[in-house]
Amino acid sequence: MSVELMVWDEPTPISRDQARATYLAVKKSEPAAGEAPAVAKELPGVVTVYPGHVLVTMDLDTMDEMSGQVFTVARAHGLVCYDPQRDLLHNVAPLGVYQGMQLHTGDGMIVHDPDLGLVHDVLATLSAQNPFVALVTFGRHFIQVSPGYELEYKEGTLSRAVVGDLADVQRAFHEYAIGDRAFLDRHEWV
Repeated sequence: MSVELMVWDEPTPISRDQARATYLAVKKSEPAAGEAPAVAKELPGVVTVYPGHVLVTMDLDTMDEMSGQVFTVARAHGLVCYDPQRDLLHNVAPLGVYQGMQLHTGDGMIVHDPDLGLVHDVLATLSAQNPFVALVTFGRHFIQVSPGYELEYKEGTLSRAVVGDLADVQRAFHEYAIGDRAFLDRHEWV
């Protein structure tokens, strides 16, 4: 079984619906003839070039490692990256305030410097197949959540809080990513 990621240039951040529609439209078109763009030569996996878009196909066994490489190359070139398997979009911006912050999921996704929209959308994927989501600023602090909306926050000591719903979790992660600690006052931590 194989999985795919598609990268392309967008002048401003787009929605997942726009990315999904673009992906589906491009997949119906014919691959481009001629020399591949420079970014295609840096991408791992099997690369198929379409006009203005690059499709990366990889084995399920290598997906976690290779998708991390694709996300990194796409970000370095200022390209969006759409993951149709997870229905997630990696926009170039807006980013959090912590350079080098990493997004980790229980289903194996690791993204360096994730955009805030991706963080928001990934949190909605919490499930038995994706048992946690974490934003980590290594050596400094982190926030993570598991199904049931148990938040853990560590900056020196580890604190835990159970929050009411997904919107509360998304708000806390957003605040953390932009350097705002208002979520610490809104919840009861133990």
